[in-house]
Amino acid sequence: MKALSRALALFLTLGMLSAPAGAFVAKDIRVEGLQRISAGTVFNYLPVKPGDDINADNLPRIIRALYKTGFFKDVQAWRDGDVLVLEVVERPAIAKIEISGNKSIKTEDLKKGLQDAGLAEGRTFNRSLLAKIEQELRRQYYNEGKYGVNLKTRVTPMERNRVAIDIDIQEGKTARIRGVEIVGNKAFPDDELLELFKSRPGGWLAWFTKEDQYSRQKLAGDLEALKSFYLDRGYLQFKVESTQVTLSPDKKDIYIAINVDEGDVYTLSDIRITGDLVVDPQEYFPLIHLRRGEPFSRRAVVDSTDRITQKLAEMGYAFANVNHIPEVDEENKTVAITFYLDPGKRVYVRRIEIKGNARTRDRVIRREMRQMERAWLSTSKLKLSRERLKRLGFFEDVTLETPAVPGTTDLADVVVTVKEKPSGSLAGGVGYSQNQGFSFTATITEDNFLGTGKKVTAAFNTSSYNTHYQLSYFNPYATINGISRGFNLSYRKTDYNELNISDYLTDRSVASVNYGVPISDFNRLSGTFAIEYIDLTLGSVPPIEIIDFVNTEGEKYLDYKITVTWRHDSRDSAIFPTIGTRQTATLIATVPGSDLQFYKLYYTFRHYLPLYRKFTFSAKADVGYGDRYGKTSIMPFFEHFYAGGIRNVRGFKSNTLGPRDSTGDPYGGKIKLTGGLELFMPPPMEKFAQTVRLSTFLDAGNVFADRIEWDQIRYSVGVGATWLSPMGALTVSYGVPLNDKPGDDVENFQFSFGSVF
Repeated sequence: MKALSRALALFLTLGMLSAPAGAFVAKDIRVEGLQRISAGTVFNYLPVKPGDDINADNLPRIIRALYKTGFFKDVQAWRDGDVLVLEVVERPAIAKIEISGNKSIKTEDLKKGLQDAGLAEGRTFNRSLLAKIEQELRRQYYNEGKYGVNLKTRVTPMERNRVAIDIDIQEGKTARIRGVEIVGNKAFPDDELLELFKSRPGGWLAWFTKEDQYSRQKLAGDLEALKSFYLDRGYLQFKVESTQVTLSPDKKDIYIAINVDEGDVYTLSDIRITGDLVVDPQEYFPLIHLRRGEPFSRRAVVDSTDRITQKLAEMGYAFANVNHIPEVDEENKTVAITFYLDPGKRVYVRRIEIKGNARTRDRVIRREMRQMERAWLSTSKLKLSRERLKRLGFFEDVTLETPAVPGTTDLADVVVTVKEKPSGSLAGGVGYSQNQGFSFTATITEDNFLGTGKKVTAAFNTSSYNTHYQLSYFNPYATINGISRGFNLSYRKTDYNELNISDYLTDRSVASVNYGVPISDFNRLSGTFAIEYIDLTLGSVPPIEIIDFVNTEGEKYLDYKITVTWRHDSRDSAIFPTIGTRQTATLIATVPGSDLQFYKLYYTFRHYLPLYRKFTFSAKADVGYGDRYGKTSIMPFFEHFYAGGIRNVRGFKSNTLGPRDSTGDPYGGKIKLTGGLELFMPPPMEKFAQTVRLSTFLDAGNVFADRIEWDQIRYSVGVGATWLSPMGALTVSYGVPLNDKPGDDVENFQFSFGSVF
């Protein structure tokens, strides 16, 4: 009856308003049926207000205005005396959106796409949006190559005029690329061009590279790479005319056809430099890697522009603008290139601001900065500053920003933001390792003691082969100009028979002091003076070689050692470096007056070279040589070099390569030669890129008694992985010897582990 009476009221209202005489002035407007939406919100959308005339012309406009808001699914209006009554039925609100079954796309990414389409929690629900929502979800999955995706949407009413939306997704399998064809290419074969593509039929590593999984974004990148390839070889008018992506009936296979028009080859006719040059033009030409008469290369032009910009930036013109302007001669198929330089004002650094260092003190960071305040801003010094900070090993990441000072054109700040990581190691309790067996360890090493950058170590370590006590201190900046100083006290008792070595024991006590001097930003010279006391004990079955040494030199030795080390380090990071070199050359010698007179020379080399797709190539070499001098008749056997194990020639048991003693145990040698090649690669999942590194390697090396015997070099190949776990760095490898011989101790699986806090 109520609905009938209101319908009658509406009919009478329209009837009365149809005649001008029936129009009325609304002294008030009343809105009925509101639940969540306030009356004030409704009045904001109404085209009339109390006191306005209400007639047959503006009443439909009032109803349309309310419908247009999207808040209501029904609107009715009638006259109640001098009051305009509006009765509305609200659309339900979306209480929650539940998405299930999605694996390849994160829930938050799907919800963001739905929000862009107008569907989000808290918004008004419009059933007509469901088709649009499913279309948006399918679009996201089609972009991932999942054409067999199946969607089921369920809308469940809830109390207080709300609904819950449940979306169940059956993703299906990603469509695989079975063929890619390039049509129209004449200058270059398909094989060479397809090497540029990330989208291509999969090989045996497809499970890792994902190259046979289709996505629209990846194909767009491939087409851009194809275009760049031609533009870099003089094909200035190259274009992709069309691209056809064909899906098999079962939606599992994809075939791609690309039609191209190569055009003609354009050569470089002239190179010009103009604008405000700042320095002699001849200083810029070595930076321009272009030659007249050769095919025009867009990449070479861009790279040359970047080098000129970099040179200006190194001179303090941080906001320099360098444009390259090509002049194309269509008739002769040539291009003249003009580099226009606009250096702007030289920019100076107002101040350096440091952020993110909760533990590390500001001065520890500032002393590594090569960019100074009040000096002009230099990009090369900024780059060097970042590399030095990362080499400290205190930070997971270091970023440098150079915001301009507001209201100026020649001042900028340098904002250094660091993300600290654990810089100390803590070990305690019972442990087990592959070479040492069970051990008890209590060691504290802090590389950044109290945030000062000083290194302090206090250790007690006991295992089946080793008892070790140590207290050491190292200050890398004992003076303001970077001279370092350190002290060390240690005692170590070692049973070498447990280390795959000859049967003997040593008690070794050491007290030392060391100093270091920086030679340059990448080079450092250090020296150590140590007093060392060694008490040698023969094992139960000592070899003849050790018995002869003891008979000649005795069992107790007091030595005075001098160590001189040159170190070069240009790596971009101390952890997972991708570029740069680390070299160390060391001389260790006892001085005259020592009980044992000998010397050791060794050199280590590590080089890192970035490759394509975050792959890194590494080459390494370790060379060592030692001998006796003076009154000592033979080089001490406990100073011999050893090889084999996870640190050099993997696949062979630790310390087992090289000469053997009369009992058949490894005896080491005076000469060490090891090296290898390694290819580092990122993990399959991008989120682990900062903590996991995979590799494949070729190792080679051995130790020798008196001279290198090249036919005795051992080789091994294998794979490895390093994981920076919350408890420390875990390194594992599986090595396969290529030329092991009878008597060699093969050990395929090897690992090492450390803990951090």
